[in-house]
Amino acid sequence: MRYLIISDIHGSSYYLKKVLNYFETLKCDKILILGDILYHGPTNDLPKEYNPKEVIKLLNPLKDKIIAVKGNCDAEVDSMVLDFPILDLALVNDNFNMYMTHGHRFNPDNKLNIESGSVVLYGHTHIHKIDDVDGVTYLNPGSISLAKGDLINSFAIKEDNKITIYDLNMNVIMEYIHD
Repeated sequence: MRYLIISDIHGSSYYLKKVLNYFETLKCDKILILGDILYHGPTNDLPKEYNPKEVIKLLNPLKDKIIAVKGNCDAEVDSMVLDFPILDLALVNDNFNMYMTHGHRFNPDNKLNIESGSVVLYGHTHIHKIDDVDGVTYLNPGSISLAKGDLINSFAIKEDNKITIYDLNMNVIMEYIHD
């Protein structure tokens, strides 16, 4: 299976359309959303083409292909307008265990108690990175809409034993290969 991994959409229809284009052209099977879907949050500027209603219209037809976890900016009302569940934590097993969290609770500094060899997919910081902490890989695809750090908007693709983080022009930023 091929997964599109995105985080921190923050209501930007512009950037969501860009990555959904890759979902289609790369023939991905599932979309893993790591939280902060509709609201931009009180500490963020408005992202380009901030339009939560449009984001809802783009995501709801894909409801059977989405696994999503709740971010710190996601509210109860978001669950009422999105046609897919927003979980607190999710586990996806495809060649290896991938735990999905937003990152505001579980991250490399506040680790999940999970088996060595697992991967934790998280967002929240808006900075793409890959860390190995006590035999667990923590992978942040960055934000598609409000990049921080090097200011490169990014997402990831998981296929087989490899997760690749890309910028929005499909340039490789970094790769992780699971042994």
